[in-house]
Amino acid sequence: MTLVGKRLLTEFAQRHAAARDTIAAWAAEVEAAAWRSPADLKARYASASIVANDRVVFNLKGNRFRLDAQINYSAQIVLVRRIGTHAEYDSWTF
Repeated sequence: MTLVGKRLLTEFAQRHAAARDTIAAWAAEVEAAAWRSPADLKARYASASIVANDRVVFNLKGNRFRLDAQINYSAQIVLVRRIGTHAEYDSWTF
């Protein structure tokens, strides 16, 4: 998959040192993945929440952080829309 939005990940990791390794591992896995459907994604990330318009919310570091991404399975693109703490996630709307 092509990962778009790495800048958001980098900026978040700079502000939240506890998330750095988890974000790096998640990004590496995404770039190595070849998901063709939400079912493929859920096979690897069972705790991910599939929401409207090909959006997925990933739980990172034991649900301490949340990452909102939009996935175009046919084009093999993952767009990071936002990342935040669990508390910040509570204010997100979809």
